[in-house]
Amino acid sequence: MLINHSSRNATQTLQNPVHILTAGSPPPASIIFQAESLGFVVAHGYGLTETGGVTVSCAWNLKWNGLPANERAKLRAGCEEREESEFALPCCELNATVDDSLDIIDPSNNKPVNRDGETVGEVVMRESSVMLGYLKNSQGRLKCMGEDGWLRTRDLGVIHPDGYIEIRDRSKDVIISGGKNISSIEIESVLYTFPGVQQAAVVAQPHEFWGETPCAFICLKNKGGQIEAGEKEIIDYCKARLPHYMVPKRVVFKDELPTTSTGKIQKFVLREMAKAVVMSPTRKPSHL
Repeated sequence: MLINHSSRNATQTLQNPVHILTAGSPPPASIIFQAESLGFVVAHGYGLTETGGVTVSCAWNLKWNGLPANERAKLRAGCEEREESEFALPCCELNATVDDSLDIIDPSNNKPVNRDGETVGEVVMRESSVMLGYLKNSQGRLKCMGEDGWLRTRDLGVIHPDGYIEIRDRSKDVIISGGKNISSIEIESVLYTFPGVQQAAVVAQPHEFWGETPCAFICLKNKGGQIEAGEKEIIDYCKARLPHYMVPKRVVFKDELPTTSTGKIQKFVLREMAKAVVMSPTRKPSHL
């Protein structure tokens, strides 16, 4: 709300820095950049209701303070160190007891994935703060807790050689198109850099040939004002910044996106909306 307000008025920075913690859906780097421009210092945390809230948080490297503001924003969103300055999604540093309390495993064999930043697995937790179970729902516990005591978070991620985990997406939000797994978060991070985008969410739209294709739902700032954008402009913007198979094949503009009482975008509602969106016969999706 403060960011949206500042974009319509003369920007005033805070007299003293205010430290804030963001959790839940990964924050786009563009949002963090705007927040820090106002004087906020943003940290990213990760956890679940089943773990009593935030369980781990990012570890900021002091040498990053000398980087340009936009690079610092990417690191706070990605929270990882890369000599090549790669863009990455939100991460949290693994501590010394990673093998005992936090790991990423291959769901097919329950073994830890390689620390190569490429092998995707499921984030699991096992520590004193993990719940004993769901009240009056023993079957629910069995679905998310293995006999080994690991809590299956249903979040997908990778472990980098430098000791950071990278959250790629919720397993239910991954789009499988033509056999390729597409991270909705990565597409959304690009959409949030488009001038005038206030909210963005990407979900799977059923397709008879590819199985699923990305469908973007966007809420623009200054509705009816100076900022104008159409579906073609958004798609062309993504084509210049994403692999071809990740580019949204449809863009739907809404006055507002459905959210929970805590502000999380309800993607299950958008998935139902996407089913009703008709793909124009002149704009058939293509991975070529």
